[in-house]
Amino acid sequence: MYLILVQYIRPLAAIDHYIEAHNTFLEKQYREGKFILSGRRKPRTGGIILCKATSRREVEAILAEDPFDKFQLAVYDIIEFEPNIYAELANLNS
Repeated sequence: MYLILVQYIRPLAAIDHYIEAHNTFLEKQYREGKFILSGRRKPRTGGIILCKATSRREVEAILAEDPFDKFQLAVYDIIEFEPNIYAELANLNS
């Protein structure tokens, strides 16, 4: 399992220009079962993604498809971890 910290390196105007393409990228990863959850950081300096992948190389290949990476809008801190205690995801928004 991987926690991905996304850090914007361009102004929000540039981020907003590509946000629709980025959301399409996210939707694809959810459909393929790679992303478990994601969201914006507060304040809006980037985002956080929880990713299910078999290797760091796989995570890097996935992120290479992100318009934020393709257009050099963000950098990623990829943290591998092994979850051993967790709550049901259905309870996240309550």
